[in-house]
Amino acid sequence: MQTDHVVTTWKKNMLFHTTNPAGELYIETSPEHGGEGTGLRPKALMLSSLTGCSALDVASLMKKMKLDVADFNIDIKAELTDEHPRYYHKVYMVFNFYGSALNEAKLQKAVDLSIEKYCGVMAMFKKFADVEVETVFHHQ
Repeated sequence: MQTDHVVTTWKKNMLFHTTNPAGELYIETSPEHGGEGTGLRPKALMLSSLTGCSALDVASLMKKMKLDVADFNIDIKAELTDEHPRYYHKVYMVFNFYGSALNEAKLQKAVDLSIEKYCGVMAMFKKFADVEVETVFHHQ
């Protein structure tokens, strides 16, 4: 069984340094909550984890399927609950694919496999949020 190990250390005020198996970063709250605004926000990092996980799946599948894609990105917006503890209860993801020879059916299959089967972060999000996914093809 794989285990990840992360250590988060208080630096000052509301700033924390955290490790990751492949690097490190700083986490902090916004100025209106007592921070200085220099670190990344914890909840938004969850969104980056979700898009990153799915993007890696899709990139791997595009390679295996030998798909011709000039570029792609995932745009994500999430709504927090009003009451504490505040958490994302609605998430809207848009996969944007760009290229002159996009195979829409195979790209959609790659997205579907990621969100339904491979992305572990998506599986976690689905336990607490309503996740809506859209795929947009930009033919160039």
